[in-house]
Amino acid sequence: MKKTIKFFPLLLLAVLMSSCSSVRVASDYDKETQFNDYKTFAFFKPGIDKAEISDLDKRRILKAVEAELMAKGMTKSENPDMLVSIFTKSNQRVDIYNNAWGVGAWGWGGFGRWGWGPGWGAWGPGFGWGGNNVSTRTEGILFVDFIDANKKQLIWQGSGTGYLATKNVEKKEARIKEFVSAMMTKYPPEASTK
Repeated sequence: MKKTIKFFPLLLLAVLMSSCSSVRVASDYDKETQFNDYKTFAFFKPGIDKAEISDLDKRRILKAVEAELMAKGMTKSENPDMLVSIFTKSNQRVDIYNNAWGVGAWGWGGFGRWGWGPGWGAWGPGFGWGGNNVSTRTEGILFVDFIDANKKQLIWQGSGTGYLATKNVEKKEARIKEFVSAMMTKYPPEASTK
């Protein structure tokens, strides 16, 4: 029992750390579009200028998108088939963890009137440790839009949601590449390439 109680905080920490590092991705696209027809791209400056992030992060994102598109066989052009734009959103996330384990007469799971057992809050005489832990994090969403250059219509949109905040430049750059790489696994849509 003691080993289980000691192991539980480590397990919880591992789960929380892994959930913080993952990027959740989604995409949407125009089903009528033949994505194999797009061979060249350029960045859509008016759209990119509206993104509410630092110019340094914009350049990191655009560099990552460019690398992914070129790896897919596309080339950057002055007269492109497709325009690329980005925008971002952020949400403040508040997590509350109740870890109030304790000893009490009326606590849940006690063994005997004054026995040991986990309790969720102080319901009766006794003592406890822990309590509520509250953490706030900013969760960011990066959107990458592909626009038909001739029709000026959105043909594909990818989004990546996760946590980015880091003061270390190398880690931030790696995290941005992770966001973009995860998103670009959805492009081109499989249904449109057959």
